[in-house]
Amino acid sequence: MSLANQFAAYTEWRSRLSADIGEFQGWLGRNELSDGQTDLRLTQLQERLREDRLNVAFVAEFSRGKSELINAIFFADYGNRMLPSSAGRTTMCPTELLFDAGKAPSIELLPIETRASNSSVTEYKRFPEEWSVVALDTASPESMQEALRHVSQTTRVDPETAGRLGFEIGRRETDLFRVGDDGLVEIPRWRHALINFPHPLLRQGLVILDTPGLNAIGAEPELTLSLLPSAHAVLFILAADTGVTQSDLAIWKEHICNGGTARRGRLIVLNKIDGQWDELKSDAEIDAEIRRQAETSASLLAVPLAQVFPVSAQKGLVAKINGDPALLERSRLPLLEAALSEELIPAKRDLVRDSTDSEFGDVAGRVRGLLDSRLLGLREQLGELNELRGKNKGVVEYMMGKVRAEKEEFEAGLQRYYAVRSVFSTLTNKLFGHLGLDVLRQLTHETRAVMQEAAFSKTLSDAMAGFFAGSRDALARSNGEIAEILKMMEAVYKKFAVEHGLKLGAPTAFSLLRYEKELDRLQAWCDDHLNSMVSLLTTDKKHITQKFFDEVAVQVRRAFEHANKDAEVWLRAIMAPMETQVREHQIQLKRRLESIKRIHQATDTLEDRIAELEGVERGLQQQLQALAEIVGRVRGRLDPPDEERLAA
Repeated sequence: MSLANQFAAYTEWRSRLSADIGEFQGWLGRNELSDGQTDLRLTQLQERLREDRLNVAFVAEFSRGKSELINAIFFADYGNRMLPSSAGRTTMCPTELLFDAGKAPSIELLPIETRASNSSVTEYKRFPEEWSVVALDTASPESMQEALRHVSQTTRVDPETAGRLGFEIGRRETDLFRVGDDGLVEIPRWRHALINFPHPLLRQGLVILDTPGLNAIGAEPELTLSLLPSAHAVLFILAADTGVTQSDLAIWKEHICNGGTARRGRLIVLNKIDGQWDELKSDAEIDAEIRRQAETSASLLAVPLAQVFPVSAQKGLVAKINGDPALLERSRLPLLEAALSEELIPAKRDLVRDSTDSEFGDVAGRVRGLLDSRLLGLREQLGELNELRGKNKGVVEYMMGKVRAEKEEFEAGLQRYYAVRSVFSTLTNKLFGHLGLDVLRQLTHETRAVMQEAAFSKTLSDAMAGFFAGSRDALARSNGEIAEILKMMEAVYKKFAVEHGLKLGAPTAFSLLRYEKELDRLQAWCDDHLNSMVSLLTTDKKHITQKFFDEVAVQVRRAFEHANKDAEVWLRAIMAPMETQVREHQIQLKRRLESIKRIHQATDTLEDRIAELEGVERGLQQQLQALAEIVGRVRGRLDPPDEERLAA
């Protein structure tokens, strides 16, 4: 299947999964089985499925044919090149291609001068007034081509300004940013570009990240700290005529291998193989030469040969536009597209399936437990009423007293429940006392003060190391509170299960390990790029301080923000089952007592009441059967579809 068809099938699967969960949510509401927390969790799950994105990053040095490859894979249907593609540097700033239905087709451009501020690109995305907007006329390919050339624009500034904006100024002819005869330096005009374009794949949630070369990647570390690690696939493009150069190897080692990107999604593209096409050589000789180049590239990058794809993006684009299947096959572009389909879509589907399965499974389990509890309570009532058949009024009074005593005993036990709630609240406050952003804000403030006043490189180095040590200490203390909460809830769950027959199972576990690993990744980047001996001795103290807080500390704060949200969700999830079961048990005891009272007071006949409860029992069994069918349908959707079902 083509990449477009695979992605369309994946999108359809995701839409049907969301619809099934929506049906489940509606069924819960109609059967009075939902509550505010359950409804919120299912709504958020559907929103995540609707807003799901598939991020593909294209990374290369300049002049490797990166933009041409994007044109060939995604935009050939438009009959021309959409992204600028020519000799030299055409992608001057990181460019995201996506579709947002809430905006008109356009290009949003963030001025390069914003680098002088203390804000990241992600933060600037919240302030649309900071971006320059160029409209896109999607009906005119020529007009679109003209508009898209804005991404390639440059500006000339003095060397001091260029340095302040993060560009390394060199003197050699090979340096990308150097002082010209006019005393100025040519730099990109824009810091970041967002292209909102209604391409069919972009409509379905594909996001393409087109990155500039090595120097620009170094000048915008958010790429390697955030955008590249979040990509589901990274296509690293080489040129067949040059192979793996020193700058290629630097990008691969520093920004891809050490950038946190998933190994499964890394593909090496050996572009421009048409340069090897020689009419004086046989096809076998040409293929052997291309294979040798692919083997050499695989060896230098330490990847399997199967991950290297020799292609000619330019010939592939021409073949698609002209409808030339022979040229398309010779370009080998379909092999790369097939690999993208087989690698990218299943990997992304696995991620979505696992996260959905976990969330949906928890909600479905709670609902099943609630229905089982209701059915158990109802059968207890029926058992009590059946025992009253043929009995005198004194036996009815005895049974009523027994249920009343049970109700009073449970209500007395509720004092422990309220005490648990109080302790739970205290432990929660202690958890957020360590994990909360106030602690990190104070640590950031103290670190900034030390770094600004530092007179020696060692002071700067110790301050950066201290910032990470303080962040890790906050996570370690938070993990301690989490363990304490979990231990308490396990004991409470068992106690209420034994004493009152509540079906609680085991409380959900939680860990901050993923955020500890994120701190490890960020500190490794910091040690390589800022806190190294070379950097400390050759870079201005003020510049290091600014880069540390603009780039590293921002990512640490983002990790803590996500950790806080995850902890809040877990705390609600761990307390909700007990709250639901306690409330349900209270309702069941009240109903049992009311039922016997009505018989005692002769407001109901015993047989009528038994018949009524038997009808309720049948209703509960039908609800359990319906729940099993709905859960089975969603579980079936979550199973990896085989090729035949996916093709259908």
